[in-house]
This record gives sequence, structure tokens and C-alpha cells, in this order.
Amino acid sequence: MLNDTLAPRALADSTDDTIGGRISLARDAIGLSVGQISAIAGVTEETWTSWENDRAEPRSNRLDMMAGILQVNIAWLLGGQGNGPVGA
Repeated sequence: MLNDTLAPRALADSTDDTIGGRISLARDAIGLSVGQISAIAGVTEETWTSWENDRAEPRSNRLDMMAGILQVNIAWLLGGQGNGPVGA
């Protein structure tokens, strides 16, 4: 019997991913390291890593800035709907 929870999932199918997973996927798609993107965003690497690992969520006033840097739609960032990363 096949266990569906262990089946691989396509990267482009992010509707059931977490916000941290989408942040990480978008960062990878634009080819920036955590150090680079955290410097651009004006946050510490620890803060950015916490967002990517779902230990914290960005405040609402950061979402527009993040979406712009990551080149994604805010709706995609929050819930996987809309325009996601081009390279994913």
C-alpha cells in the first residue's frame, strides 16, 4: 500500500506549503542567500531564517516589502494563490 504522505510533491504546487516554505522557495528562485536577502530586507539573518523555518511569521508591514524583493504576489506568499516565483 502506498502512503501518500511520503509521495514527492512538485515544487510549483505550493498551495499546501507553509509561508516559510514559500519564502524559502521564492528566495531560492531568485538566487539569493539568506545573508544577501536579509541585508536587502534590513533584518538579521536569524530573523529571516526564523521566517523560512516557520518559527516566526513576518509582520504585516513587512509582507509588501518581502513580496517585492522576492518578486511574488502577496497572496501567493500568504496562501499559495496568485503569482509565485518564476523559476520554481
